Amino acid sequence: MNRPCLWTVLDGVPGVPDATGGDDDGPNRGIAPAAQLFRALSDPGRLTILGHLMLGEHSVRDLTEHLGLSQSTVSAHLACLRGCGLVRSRPVRRTSLHSLAVTPELLALLRAAEEVLRASGSAVVLCPGPGERR
Repeated sequence: MNRPCLWTVLDGVPGVPDATGGDDDGPNRGIAPAAQLFRALSDPGRLTILGHLMLGEHSVRDLTEHLGLSQSTVSAHLACLRGCGLVRSRPVRRTSLHSLAVTPELLALLRAAEEVLRASGSAVVLCPGPGERR
């Protein structure tokens, strides 16, 4: 079965801005949710946190000890991931435990990303970022 892509499904949905943050009448209408998801996944620290959460629940303290990141950095990354609906937290005594919120879907997305990286080789590494020229 040939499924439509995300931006086709969202094309024309009232109130869904385009990826540039404009109105929903632009050429990129409907892709803002996908752009935000990939923005959340674009940081190596957030990807590393997701990798740890694939192993089970972790507190901010656990993550700071495992990753060598500051508490404020881990907390900011978790806030971003929670805001995107990728991570959830639950209070336990005087701390919170964080876990993946959409495990099967997120694992499928990350596996697909690995396949793209495998297929493209070093091309992704050579891809210029915003404002860069190569």
